[in-house]
Amino acid sequence: PSPLSDTTPEPTISDVPPTRRESQTPVTALAAAAVDALLDREAQEIRVIDLRGKGGVAALLVLATGTTDVQVRALSESVRQGVKEAHGEKPWRSEGTELNQWVVLDYVDLVVHLFQPERRSFYGLERLWGDAPYEDIDPDADSSAGIAMLHPSSE
Repeated sequence: PSPLSDTTPEPTISDVPPTRRESQTPVTALAAAAVDALLDREAQEIRVIDLRGKGGVAALLVLATGTTDVQVRALSESVRQGVKEAHGEKPWRSEGTELNQWVVLDYVDLVVHLFQPERRSFYGLERLWGDAPYEDIDPDADSSAGIAMLHPSSE
């Protein structure tokens, strides 16, 4: 046997991205909980982008801006806590929590992107998904209840 064989880790199943969550919670409910958490922490420029049918990795994106690394960290913690309390879900993966300039919380079919203004402008995810339906959230809203994309009427 090679001397490296004992120290080289084997790939694990957790390294492979899941194609769906184990939970049956609708993705719109997860997104609503994330938006509510962002509103509680006074996030700016909250946008929900619907990628269903676009061949994207996720069904919904939630984008929001925090003015400082401290606020982006608070937004990230608030989303994690809010989604977990409302639906028992944790992100499958998260990135960017070291510098808190652009944090990604990946819930498989929902991905939450939290930016500082310069990073959001530079990466321009809104431009990348410019043909997808979206809804901008009023920062003075009390909750996600009025967001048609997340709470479609049952007419």
